[in-house]
Amino acid sequence: MTDDCLTGSDSVTRCRWPGNDKLYISYHDEEWGFPETDNAKLFEKISLEGFQSGLSWITILRKRENFRRAFCDFDLEIVSKFGEKKIKALLSDEGIVRHEGKIRSVINNSQRALQLIEEQGSLAQYFYSQSQPVEDGDCVKKSIPSQTERSVELSKDLKRRGWTWIGPTTLYAFMQSMGVVNDHVAKCEIREMVERERKKLFLT
Repeated sequence: MTDDCLTGSDSVTRCRWPGNDKLYISYHDEEWGFPETDNAKLFEKISLEGFQSGLSWITILRKRENFRRAFCDFDLEIVSKFGEKKIKALLSDEGIVRHEGKIRSVINNSQRALQLIEEQGSLAQYFYSQSQPVEDGDCVKKSIPSQTERSVELSKDLKRRGWTWIGPTTLYAFMQSMGVVNDHVAKCEIREMVERERKKLFLT
């Protein structure tokens, strides 16, 4: 065990932040940092990062199935057509985070995402164009930043495009989750698995 790693009861050494929570470990080992190219899944990720603002990620993770149900699996075409009646229903849904600003932001951003897809071909095409196969100093960072110059630039660009609730900290968390950067620490056994998948994506 090191300061930034934890060896679990399964003898796997991984980033410390999942602790011993089974749901968190599953997310860390199977999702966090692995590339994703599906539009709906990417939109889910960026939307949930927005809902997480001011809360812990495990809180959102435990409510994720409720969010998927409430937002129709984050189908862009469906969510983009949500109106006031649906917003009222969402504000009464105890299974999700009932924050009107964040809910309206998801609807707005679904519309902006459709525009981005029309322009760029896919959300993946846009977001991964912000990356490189290996980020400078990824595995030797002394500390994981909350935002970077790249996430600041990306936030500004999305805001120019009409997206909301999309600050640089939210964007960096999204970049981590979808593998734009690989922030698994150097001794985490999942790190190399993530890096292999990232290289496959960037070299195709």
